[in-house]
Amino acid sequence: MSLHGPRATVLPAREVPLGGVRAMNVQRVLPSKDVPTIGAWCFLDRFGPAEVRMRVEPHPHIGLQTVTWPLVGEIRHRDTLQSDVVLRRGQLNLMTAGLGIAHSEYSIGEQAGPLDALQLWVVLPDGAATGSPGFEQHLSLPGLALPADEGSDADVTVVMGEYAGIRSPATAHTPIVGAEIRLEPGSAVTLPLAPEWEHGLLLVSGDARVSDADLVETPLTADDVLFLGDSRAAVRLRSEGGALLFLLGGEPFEQDLVMWWNFAARSHDEIAQAREDWEAGSDRFGHVTGHGDERVPAPPIPPVRLMPRRRRI
Repeated sequence: MSLHGPRATVLPAREVPLGGVRAMNVQRVLPSKDVPTIGAWCFLDRFGPAEVRMRVEPHPHIGLQTVTWPLVGEIRHRDTLQSDVVLRRGQLNLMTAGLGIAHSEYSIGEQAGPLDALQLWVVLPDGAATGSPGFEQHLSLPGLALPADEGSDADVTVVMGEYAGIRSPATAHTPIVGAEIRLEPGSAVTLPLAPEWEHGLLLVSGDARVSDADLVETPLTADDVLFLGDSRAAVRLRSEGGALLFLLGGEPFEQDLVMWWNFAARSHDEIAQAREDWEAGSDRFGHVTGHGDERVPAPPIPPVRLMPRRRRI
């Protein structure tokens, strides 16, 4: 494992229209042109806050896990493993694609309603990337209190992986952390980090500033990620009015990663085969519970050979 050293780089969110029957935009941070992954985290969208009637019809995935973390509202998940569940605040949906899976996501009700959530993907390592698909829902997750340097302690929920000795029950295939952090107004805390891992901080709401021995106190902007690199044992968080943040991190992912549409793989040929299988209605992806013929068609692959993504900083 090679380390790149500490960084303090803002990865800006960009608005991406999902269009079609979904009729909504998302704020996308990962992948960025300079940082394709943070640990094994390879994708980060925030959909919302919005009043919306979400209808994401059946669509396929390979080579990754989808992590759905709702902030406001309810989401119905259905997939080709016969899963049919409703997801609410404080609960986690984790779908492991492996060699192939398909799913749909709907907001609840026929009218537009409040919806806000984080949708993240974790790239799978060799073996798991071509293994069997799976789905799990966790109705409660472990947490801890980080002692305050000033004000009140911070509340942490460990969504994926391990943080400060607390482990999520969700299945992880690489050393990783995904944790929600809540700061009370007028508080400051020291956030311990694993120096052999790289990390990033997403500000979901409120205000927060980050500092370290080599990092002047830096304000965070909502929906952007501050990429911290690796080789940091801790950073300090301070909030005047209170804040909700999400910590991403993990062991640097050093295997080749080719990403296109909803697929993560090692080569162009794997991506092209997955697209062909989806368009042909192959048994590889199965049929999503409760749906008829509706599905999201795959876009055409660009007329170039898809290449692995490389870090630029």
